[in-house]
Amino acid sequence: MTRRDMIKAAGGAAAATILGGIPLSVQAQNNSAPQGGRRKILVIGAHPDDPETCAGGTMCLLKQAGHDVVCVYLTRGEAGIAGKSHDEAAAIRVVESNNANAVIGIRHIFMDQVDGNTEVNVARYREMRDLLERERPDVVLTHWPVDSHRDHAACGLLVLDAWRRVGRTFELYYMEAMSGTQSQMFHPTDWVDISDVVELKHKACRCHVSQGMEELLDGWHVPMERFRGLECRCQAAEAFAHHTEAKNTL
Repeated sequence: MTRRDMIKAAGGAAAATILGGIPLSVQAQNNSAPQGGRRKILVIGAHPDDPETCAGGTMCLLKQAGHDVVCVYLTRGEAGIAGKSHDEAAAIRVVESNNANAVIGIRHIFMDQVDGNTEVNVARYREMRDLLERERPDVVLTHWPVDSHRDHAACGLLVLDAWRRVGRTFELYYMEAMSGTQSQMFHPTDWVDISDVVELKHKACRCHVSQGMEELLDGWHVPMERFRGLECRCQAAEAFAHHTEAKNTL
Protein backbone atom coordinates (compact mmCIF):
# COMPACT_ATOMS: atom_id res chain seq x y z
CA MET A 1 0.00 0.00 0.00
CA THR A 2 1.36 3.40 -0.97
CA ARG A 3 1.33 6.42 1.34
CA ARG A 4 -1.44 7.87 -0.81
CA ASP A 5 -3.53 4.72 -0.41
CA MET A 6 -2.97 4.87 3.34
CA ILE A 7 -4.14 8.49 3.44
CA LYS A 8 -7.28 7.62 1.47
CA ALA A 9 -7.98 4.61 3.66
CA ALA A 10 -7.60 6.74 6.78
CA GLY A 11 -10.00 9.27 5.30
CA GLY A 12 -12.81 6.73 5.16
CA ALA A 13 -16.15 8.39 4.56
CA ALA A 14 -14.53 11.81 4.20
CA ALA A 15 -12.83 10.77 0.97
CA ALA A 16 -15.86 8.92 -0.43
CA THR A 17 -17.71 12.14 -1.10
CA ILE A 18 -21.33 12.43 -2.16
CA LEU A 19 -22.51 15.80 -3.45
CA GLY A 20 -26.22 16.41 -3.90
CA GLY A 21 -26.88 12.68 -3.66
CA ILE A 22 -24.37 12.00 -6.47
CA PRO A 23 -21.46 9.68 -5.58
CA LEU A 24 -18.25 11.23 -6.89
CA SER A 25 -15.82 8.55 -7.93
CA VAL A 26 -13.11 8.72 -10.55
CA GLN A 27 -13.67 4.97 -10.95
CA ALA A 28 -16.81 5.66 -13.03
CA GLN A 29 -15.24 6.89 -16.25
CA ASN A 30 -15.66 6.76 -20.01
CA ASN A 31 -18.95 8.73 -19.77
CA SER A 32 -20.91 5.58 -19.01
CA ALA A 33 -24.43 6.09 -17.72
CA PRO A 34 -24.11 6.27 -13.92
CA GLN A 35 -26.10 3.97 -11.69
CA GLY A 36 -29.21 5.81 -10.54
CA GLY A 37 -29.49 7.92 -13.68
CA ARG A 38 -27.70 10.80 -15.33
CA ARG A 39 -27.93 14.06 -13.38
CA LYS A 40 -27.53 17.66 -14.50
CA ILE A 41 -25.21 19.97 -12.59
CA LEU A 42 -24.86 23.71 -13.22
CA VAL A 43 -21.78 25.53 -11.96
CA ILE A 44 -22.58 29.25 -12.04
CA GLY A 45 -19.73 31.73 -11.70
CA ALA A 46 -19.51 35.49 -12.05
CA HIS A 47 -16.59 35.51 -14.49
CA PRO A 48 -14.77 33.24 -16.90
CA ASP A 49 -12.39 31.15 -14.74
CA ASP A 50 -14.54 31.28 -11.57
CA PRO A 51 -16.21 27.88 -12.07
CA GLU A 52 -12.91 26.29 -13.09
CA THR A 53 -10.85 27.64 -10.18
CA CYS A 54 -13.57 27.15 -7.54
CA ALA A 55 -15.01 23.80 -8.64
CA GLY A 56 -12.97 22.58 -11.61
CA GLY A 57 -11.98 19.30 -9.98
CA THR A 58 -15.56 18.53 -9.02
CA MET A 59 -16.68 19.30 -12.57
CA CYS A 60 -14.07 16.88 -13.90
CA LEU A 61 -15.23 14.11 -11.56
CA LEU A 62 -18.89 14.66 -12.40
CA LYS A 63 -18.18 14.64 -16.12
CA GLN A 64 -16.08 11.48 -15.86
CA ALA A 65 -18.88 9.81 -13.90
CA GLY A 66 -21.22 10.39 -16.85
CA HIS A 67 -23.27 13.34 -15.64
CA ASP A 68 -24.34 16.42 -17.61
CA VAL A 69 -22.18 19.31 -16.38
CA VAL A 70 -22.86 22.86 -17.56
CA CYS A 71 -20.64 25.83 -16.82
CA VAL A 72 -22.50 29.16 -16.59
CA TYR A 73 -20.77 32.55 -16.67
CA LEU A 74 -22.71 35.58 -15.45
CA THR A 75 -20.40 37.92 -17.42
CA ARG A 76 -17.77 37.67 -20.14
CA GLY A 77 -15.03 39.14 -17.97
CA GLU A 78 -15.17 42.47 -19.78
CA ALA A 79 -13.20 44.38 -17.13
CA GLY A 80 -10.65 41.66 -16.53
CA ILE A 81 -7.74 42.59 -18.78
CA ALA A 82 -5.82 45.80 -18.13
CA GLY A 83 -5.37 47.98 -21.21
CA LYS A 84 -8.15 46.27 -23.16
CA SER A 85 -11.59 47.63 -23.95
CA HIS A 86 -14.59 45.70 -22.70
CA ASP A 87 -15.19 44.29 -26.16
CA GLU A 88 -11.56 43.28 -26.61
CA ALA A 89 -11.35 41.65 -23.19
CA ALA A 90 -14.63 39.81 -23.67
CA ALA A 91 -13.50 38.40 -27.01
CA ILE A 92 -10.28 37.08 -25.46
CA ARG A 93 -11.95 35.61 -22.42
CA VAL A 94 -14.69 33.89 -24.41
CA VAL A 95 -12.01 32.01 -26.37
CA GLU A 96 -10.22 31.11 -23.14
CA SER A 97 -13.48 29.81 -21.68
CA ASN A 98 -14.15 27.75 -24.80
CA ASN A 99 -10.71 26.16 -24.43
CA ALA A 100 -11.13 25.50 -20.69
CA ASN A 101 -14.48 23.78 -21.13
CA ALA A 102 -13.11 21.71 -24.01
CA VAL A 103 -10.43 20.37 -21.63
CA ILE A 104 -13.12 19.15 -19.21
CA GLY A 105 -15.48 18.14 -22.02
CA ILE A 106 -18.52 20.15 -20.96
CA ARG A 107 -20.75 22.80 -22.48
CA HIS A 108 -21.08 26.35 -21.23
CA ILE A 109 -23.46 29.29 -21.25
CA PHE A 110 -22.78 33.03 -21.14
CA MET A 111 -25.34 35.29 -19.52
CA ASP A 112 -25.36 38.99 -20.43
CA GLN A 113 -24.30 40.88 -17.32
CA VAL A 114 -21.17 43.05 -17.38
CA ASP A 115 -18.02 42.40 -15.39
CA GLY A 116 -17.62 44.98 -12.63
CA ASN A 117 -21.16 46.28 -13.12
CA THR A 118 -23.38 43.35 -12.21
CA GLU A 119 -26.92 44.11 -11.14
CA VAL A 120 -29.29 42.65 -8.60
CA ASN A 121 -32.79 43.84 -9.46
CA VAL A 122 -36.18 42.49 -10.48
CA ALA A 123 -35.18 41.97 -14.11
CA ARG A 124 -31.96 40.17 -13.20
CA TYR A 125 -33.73 37.97 -10.67
CA ARG A 126 -36.15 36.96 -13.44
CA GLU A 127 -33.29 36.31 -15.85
CA MET A 128 -31.61 33.87 -13.48
CA ARG A 129 -34.90 32.18 -12.69
CA ASP A 130 -35.62 31.76 -16.40
CA LEU A 131 -32.22 30.14 -16.93
CA LEU A 132 -32.76 27.65 -14.13
CA GLU A 133 -36.28 26.83 -15.21
CA ARG A 134 -35.00 26.24 -18.73
CA GLU A 135 -32.02 24.07 -17.72
CA ARG A 136 -33.80 22.20 -14.89
CA PRO A 137 -30.66 21.18 -12.96
CA ASP A 138 -30.52 18.62 -10.19
CA VAL A 139 -27.62 20.38 -8.45
CA VAL A 140 -26.27 23.94 -8.66
CA LEU A 141 -22.89 25.14 -7.41
CA THR A 142 -22.43 28.91 -7.17
CA HIS A 143 -20.66 31.67 -5.26
CA TRP A 144 -20.95 32.06 -1.50
CA PRO A 145 -22.89 35.36 -1.28
CA VAL A 146 -20.73 36.83 1.53
CA ASP A 147 -17.88 37.88 -0.74
CA SER A 148 -15.79 41.01 -1.06
CA HIS A 149 -16.10 40.85 -4.86
CA ARG A 150 -19.43 42.43 -5.75
CA ASP A 151 -19.87 40.29 -8.85
CA HIS A 152 -19.44 37.09 -6.80
CA ALA A 153 -21.90 38.31 -4.18
CA ALA A 154 -24.42 39.34 -6.84
CA CYS A 155 -24.17 35.95 -8.55
CA GLY A 156 -24.76 34.08 -5.31
CA LEU A 157 -27.77 36.23 -4.39
CA LEU A 158 -29.37 35.84 -7.82
CA VAL A 159 -29.07 32.06 -7.66
CA LEU A 160 -30.34 31.93 -4.08
CA ASP A 161 -33.45 33.92 -5.02
CA ALA A 162 -34.08 31.72 -8.07
CA TRP A 163 -33.70 28.55 -5.97
CA ARG A 164 -36.40 29.76 -3.63
CA ARG A 165 -38.70 30.98 -6.39
CA VAL A 166 -38.60 27.71 -8.33
CA GLY A 167 -39.52 25.81 -5.19
CA ARG A 168 -36.08 24.47 -4.19
CA THR A 169 -36.23 21.95 -7.01
CA PHE A 170 -32.46 21.46 -7.04
CA GLU A 171 -29.75 21.01 -4.43
CA LEU A 172 -27.87 24.27 -3.85
CA TYR A 173 -24.20 24.38 -2.88
CA TYR A 174 -21.89 27.35 -2.48
CA MET A 175 -18.26 27.32 -3.57
CA GLU A 176 -15.40 29.45 -2.26
CA ALA A 177 -13.23 31.94 -4.15
CA MET A 178 -9.88 32.96 -2.64
CA SER A 179 -11.27 32.50 0.88
CA GLY A 180 -10.24 35.13 3.38
CA THR A 181 -9.69 37.75 0.70
CA GLN A 182 -12.88 37.25 -1.31
CA SER A 183 -15.19 34.64 0.25
CA GLN A 184 -15.72 35.65 3.88
CA MET A 185 -16.75 33.44 6.84
CA PHE A 186 -17.06 30.41 4.56
CA HIS A 187 -17.80 27.22 6.51
CA PRO A 188 -17.98 24.10 4.31
CA THR A 189 -20.32 21.20 4.88
CA ASP A 190 -19.02 18.97 2.07
CA TRP A 191 -15.58 18.17 0.70
CA VAL A 192 -14.73 16.60 -2.67
CA ASP A 193 -11.47 14.68 -3.05
CA ILE A 194 -10.02 15.93 -6.35
CA SER A 195 -6.60 14.32 -5.96
CA ASP A 196 -6.99 12.14 -9.07
CA VAL A 197 -8.11 15.00 -11.34
CA VAL A 198 -6.26 17.99 -9.92
CA GLU A 199 -3.87 18.17 -12.89
CA LEU A 200 -6.79 18.11 -15.33
CA LYS A 201 -8.41 20.92 -13.34
CA HIS A 202 -5.20 22.97 -13.51
CA LYS A 203 -4.94 22.35 -17.24
CA ALA A 204 -8.42 23.84 -17.68
CA CYS A 205 -7.55 26.77 -15.41
CA ARG A 206 -4.38 27.50 -17.38
CA CYS A 207 -6.49 28.13 -20.47
CA HIS A 208 -7.35 31.48 -18.87
CA VAL A 209 -3.98 32.89 -19.91
CA SER A 210 -5.05 36.54 -19.66
CA GLN A 211 -5.59 36.17 -15.90
CA GLY A 212 -2.02 35.29 -14.96
CA MET A 213 -3.23 31.88 -13.96
CA GLU A 214 0.13 30.40 -12.97
CA GLU A 215 0.49 33.04 -10.26
CA LEU A 216 -3.11 32.54 -9.12
CA LEU A 217 -2.68 28.78 -8.94
CA ASP A 218 0.58 28.98 -7.00
CA GLY A 219 -0.54 31.79 -4.71
CA TRP A 220 -4.14 30.84 -4.01
CA HIS A 221 -5.78 27.82 -5.52
CA VAL A 222 -3.17 25.13 -4.92
CA PRO A 223 -2.78 26.12 -1.24
CA MET A 224 -6.58 26.08 -0.86
CA GLU A 225 -6.79 22.63 -2.46
CA ARG A 226 -4.11 21.33 -0.10
CA PHE A 227 -5.74 22.89 2.95
CA ARG A 228 -9.14 21.44 2.12
CA GLY A 229 -7.40 18.14 1.42
CA LEU A 230 -5.93 18.17 4.92
CA GLU A 231 -9.43 18.67 6.31
CA CYS A 232 -10.77 15.55 4.60
CA ARG A 233 -7.52 13.56 4.70
CA CYS A 234 -6.60 13.50 1.05
CA GLN A 235 -4.04 15.29 -1.10
CA ALA A 236 -6.30 17.89 -2.70
CA ALA A 237 -9.95 18.79 -2.23
CA GLU A 238 -12.61 21.38 -3.00
CA ALA A 239 -15.06 22.45 -0.33
CA PHE A 240 -18.72 23.45 -0.56
CA ALA A 241 -21.47 24.69 1.75
CA HIS A 242 -24.84 22.99 1.30
CA HIS A 243 -27.77 25.41 1.61
CA THR A 244 -30.66 23.87 3.47
CA GLU A 245 -33.73 25.49 4.98
CA ALA A 246 -36.00 24.09 7.65
CA LYS A 247 -39.47 23.37 6.34
CA ASN A 248 -42.42 25.19 7.91
CA THR A 249 -44.27 22.59 9.97
CA LEU A 250 -47.12 24.87 11.10
